[in-house]
Amino acid sequence: MFQSKNIYHYLLLASQLICSSAVPLSVDKTKMKPPEEKPSDTGLHYDRYLREVIDFLEKDPHFKEKLHNTDIEDIKQGKLAKELDFVSHHVRTKLDELKRQEVSRLRVLIRAKQEIDGANGKVVDHQAMLRQFQYLNHRNPHTFEVEDLDRLIQSATNDLENYDQRRHEEFKRYEMMKEHERREMLKTLDEERRRREEEHYEEMKKKHADHPKINHPGSQDQFKEVWEEADGLDPEDFDPKTFFSLHDTNGDGFLDEQELEALFTKELEKIYDPSNVEDDMVEMEEERLRMREHVMNEVDANKDRLVSREEFMVATRKKEFLEPDSWETLEQNQAFTEEELREFEEHLAKEEEDLQQRTLDLRQQQEELERQQQQLNAQKQELQQAVEHMASLKLQTADPPAQDKDGDAAAGAPPANSQLLVQGVHPEMPAHL
Repeated sequence: MFQSKNIYHYLLLASQLICSSAVPLSVDKTKMKPPEEKPSDTGLHYDRYLREVIDFLEKDPHFKEKLHNTDIEDIKQGKLAKELDFVSHHVRTKLDELKRQEVSRLRVLIRAKQEIDGANGKVVDHQAMLRQFQYLNHRNPHTFEVEDLDRLIQSATNDLENYDQRRHEEFKRYEMMKEHERREMLKTLDEERRRREEEHYEEMKKKHADHPKINHPGSQDQFKEVWEEADGLDPEDFDPKTFFSLHDTNGDGFLDEQELEALFTKELEKIYDPSNVEDDMVEMEEERLRMREHVMNEVDANKDRLVSREEFMVATRKKEFLEPDSWETLEQNQAFTEEELREFEEHLAKEEEDLQQRTLDLRQQQEELERQQQQLNAQKQELQQAVEHMASLKLQTADPPAQDKDGDAAAGAPPANSQLLVQGVHPEMPAHL
């Protein structure tokens, strides 16, 4: 049963995985105010939608009752989603509105991505875009149905359960990119400067690795150190139950991911110092998450990404808790092999080649557009000249001016006998003169 944990905790599963900043430990808990509960961010692109849907569902008395009497497997199998048919009309109306807003938001994002990909010469992957709708039924964009809740539960579960694997891949890419850039920089140096740079690099590695012993995460030694240095208590008085209560900061009877990660701050301070150039803070956060992942794998028996008081006490009686193996830090575990780095560099080279080709294609397209514009301008000029010529011809071929009632030419028209005047002959003069 869920006891005091609600569906949002279940759907988030590993919500605090994304919250990488740890809670300070060196404080007197007796003087602490109860911490404000802040909503966790899952890192999912539909986190806000997920949060709002669950918040409104919990406002319905019927659904809330079913929620707290449904176990995890029933939720995964969609049994809880069917209870949507029994929630109040007000809640259903609000869920409909939330879904319409979410569909609208996604359409705007997808349209923007299409425009960006098109501008960069990328082929638009419509199937990949549609997969972004998997957590809701986009064929019915108007109403929130049982299928929408079922999809939301399944999508959030799958996405968050795969978070650690995605995190490993992203960190590996970060480490490979860092090494790739270092090697590329070395290629630009002469032999002497390259030698000095390599010596400096090895010196920094040794300096970073020169740190105190790291306790095994989740072991008695590690917890005792927190008990003594962070909690200010006598290590001889270490008590697992009291320790659990001290670090269950929200008092819900569970240690979640964020509460667990806070326990490793003292260990991380032995390895990493933000003021040291040799210490990489990205690696520090990865080390913290490695520790959290390890403890969860060892202690979280039902795999709900929460350590209950009972699970914690069971773990403290195991041999691994009392006599742990040594902990290998990141510098002792290469994130990638030379083969993986080679493939990564080949992929980067291919991406660079594709980018250069797209740049060339765009330049050619621009030149072609400029040529076509010049042709259009020339045609426009020729058309303007033709229009002006036609206007001139029209003036030349206009009808002769009309005569007045006395038969004389209209004012401004040359007289009929103008030709005779030109010849020097007056019209009334005898012809023989």
